[in-house]
Amino acid sequence: MPIQNSPSPRTRLGTAIVLASLGQPLFAAEPAAEPRAAALGTVTVTATRREASLQEVPVAVSVVDGEQLERDNRNNVSSIVQQVPTLNYRAGASNKDTSLFVRGVGTISTSPGVEPTVATVVDGVVFGRPGQSTLDLLDLQRIEVLRGPQGTLFGKNASAGVLNIVSQDVPEETRGYVDYSHFGKGNEHRLRFGIGGRLTDTLKGSLSTLWGAYDGNVKNVHNGHRVNGYDRKGVRGKLVFEPNEDLRVTLIADHMDGEDDLPNGVITATSNATFASALRPVVASADNRRINTDYRTYVEDRNSGLSGQVDWRLGDFTLTSISAWRGWDNTQYQDGDRLATLPLAASHDKGEVDYEQFSQEFRLTSPKGQFNEYVLGAYYFHGRSDERYQRWSTNAGVLDHGRADYSVRNDSFALFGENTFNFTDDLRGILGLRWTYDELDYEHRRVSTSAVAVTGIQPSTSSSGSVDEDGFSGRVGLQYDFTDDLVGYLTYSRGYKGPAYNTFFNMQPRDTGALKPETSDAYELGLKATALDKRLSANLALFHTDYDDYQANFFDTVAGQVVTRLINAGSVKTQGVELDAAFQVTRQFKLSAALAYTKARIDHFNCPAGAAATCDIDGGRLPFTPDWKSHVRADYSIPLGNGLDVELSTDYSWQDAVQFSLDQNADTVQDAYGIWNASVALADYDAGWRVALLGKNLGDKSYAQALATGGGHVYRAVPRDDERYFGIQLRKDF
Repeated sequence: MPIQNSPSPRTRLGTAIVLASLGQPLFAAEPAAEPRAAALGTVTVTATRREASLQEVPVAVSVVDGEQLERDNRNNVSSIVQQVPTLNYRAGASNKDTSLFVRGVGTISTSPGVEPTVATVVDGVVFGRPGQSTLDLLDLQRIEVLRGPQGTLFGKNASAGVLNIVSQDVPEETRGYVDYSHFGKGNEHRLRFGIGGRLTDTLKGSLSTLWGAYDGNVKNVHNGHRVNGYDRKGVRGKLVFEPNEDLRVTLIADHMDGEDDLPNGVITATSNATFASALRPVVASADNRRINTDYRTYVEDRNSGLSGQVDWRLGDFTLTSISAWRGWDNTQYQDGDRLATLPLAASHDKGEVDYEQFSQEFRLTSPKGQFNEYVLGAYYFHGRSDERYQRWSTNAGVLDHGRADYSVRNDSFALFGENTFNFTDDLRGILGLRWTYDELDYEHRRVSTSAVAVTGIQPSTSSSGSVDEDGFSGRVGLQYDFTDDLVGYLTYSRGYKGPAYNTFFNMQPRDTGALKPETSDAYELGLKATALDKRLSANLALFHTDYDDYQANFFDTVAGQVVTRLINAGSVKTQGVELDAAFQVTRQFKLSAALAYTKARIDHFNCPAGAAATCDIDGGRLPFTPDWKSHVRADYSIPLGNGLDVELSTDYSWQDAVQFSLDQNADTVQDAYGIWNASVALADYDAGWRVALLGKNLGDKSYAQALATGGGHVYRAVPRDDERYFGIQLRKDF
């Protein structure tokens, strides 16, 4: 009988670390006679601008599979936050007012003069405004969530993180699909169709379409209509031209139209007896899903883009060029008084956004296997936003009207690069650097029918301004392979976010000054490991980041209304630990889990003059970020024979209490809650069909996606899964 080699000490050490991080006891290897389960599939990412295994890159990355998102009815960026504990979402009455947070830090402003803290990159193209990336995504392969400051490898700078969205490649052989789904509690329908394949020896292409409609889960008792729904349709096309093995040209065009009926807050509590009486028959409560308003609050959104990517192999080097244009039109209508009282009690608003951007990126990638492997790049970004905002307000029986026209233009230039020095087969050094130059200017003009300030409207005024700043950011670190299955890294990153202007409807002379750039110092220690013949993986990251001149909104009183005012809020700190794990228990059974502890706190707050809220908030929580957040999932397939499979899936997401307001308002805290989902499917992949039944929020837990206060009442954003609902999905491949 041959003698089997025993595992090396380093291999045993790697296995022990993985199992300990999962809280599992160390156990002996399986008997040789037992059949082993299949290994976990290799997860490929482009976080370092090269295709590499997730387990090899010295970056904290969470990867969400596109096909799994579609099967779970998670159709846009905002819907993945339950699966990625370090990612959180700020909801608003319009997608223009939404943003993402990574490790407790994000953009808390609707001003067009603010750079996103978390960048969204789709097929190499950076989206300049957060609201552009909130509509449905087509042909999604995966989403990579890169945590911490980025910039030495990506075109546009990102001071807190990057969502790197990668679409499906065009297939070599012609194939297509059609799928349809229907969900209850709001009458949601979704239909998708796609086809792609090779057109000639050197050209292949794909086309996909989407239609979706949802009545909503909030009722307007004034007219009996359901709101908080959507109506969307879109198309996306891709052409890939490969005249020879050294040149690849990819052209992508997409267009999406959307109309969302988003109520301007659903009342959960009120201390104003007059308001409560006018709200009837709606009664304020934590799980209220009814409104009473005479003015339809909704958003019209149009998002389009064109991009061309050229990848040219020059010997062992690759030169990449990405040229892109995007256009975004957004119109929102909001009921500021949230009542069906005529004449209107406070205000009715209409806001219009016309935004265009152009970007150009050049990137040179060195060959692998050299002592110094590097990526060098140059980047240019131009964006212009033209906005118009109008408000009608009744004061002492007189209808007043205000209109503001304002524009913001920003140009950004950058040189960036990152080196990986292969000191030995196991030890590598990381050195990245970025220089960014930003030019930002604005123009603002407001006219009002009143010569003095009235409720919600400031007097006529005009102003303009410009600023330019430059800054350095970078990354330095070490990576060491303890074994083939255990990789560790330690990095320091310097983050940079450019200057900003607080440009909005009721802009005042005190808002005309430019905000300073926001900077950060981030430290990260990570371990990435696999064990049990690649059946078990675990990635652990510890992080600590200090932010200076933190750009954030704080409550202020303008024209008799409480609004948010953008300031350099001071210094904040975020630190914690993150764990992602997966275990292929058997060939048919897989477990996965993610856990994050994020302690995001205010170190020192700079109180603005005339603030409407308390400024004694040092030590308080940063908004939209719970301390603890987790997600667990189990997938099990049962082969029935004759090509049929039964697929069972379930997942549970839990988070503790979250504060939605920077001023630490006790009324804007969502208590801890958990959401449980499950599905069962029957599939025949040889015949190309799948039927699934889904159950969402099986525990029937109501919660707030956001909470805010105003006028003596508290209101919330109602999520899609605010109550239990079920649906069916049908898919046919051909």
